[in-house]
Amino acid sequence: MTKNKTAPTEVNVADFINDFADSEAKRRDSFALVKLMQEITGFKPVMWGSSIIGFGMYHYKYDSGHEGDAPILGFSPRKQALSLYVFTGLKEHLPLLKNLGKFKMGKVCIYVKKLSDINLEQLKKIMSATIEFLKSKY
Repeated sequence: MTKNKTAPTEVNVADFINDFADSEAKRRDSFALVKLMQEITGFKPVMWGSSIIGFGMYHYKYDSGHEGDAPILGFSPRKQALSLYVFTGLKEHLPLLKNLGKFKMGKVCIYVKKLSDINLEQLKKIMSATIEFLKSKY
């Protein structure tokens, strides 16, 4: 079985944000997300791999047999956008995206240029739904 590339590291989150975020605005948004996600999850931020800031951890196992660990919530202050790992991708959770604001969507990743583009109260609802789903499934 292959080992997951994205695993917790000892890298300091604040140092990572200060070094990696390419603008003062992205640094401010990143520190705001750290505070928000820590409040929602109750977990301190931990670097996962080289560029994801994660909160908490759960163990997953797919029907295929692939399994591993992942953060409950997370984000990365990438150059093009903030990548938010906060959405389950479940059909029943799609309505939660309706009032989120200006964003783009990957399979389950939400991309935002800046936090002021989205409704943070709606983001909290999305994160809470994801946490509840993960608690019930894993």
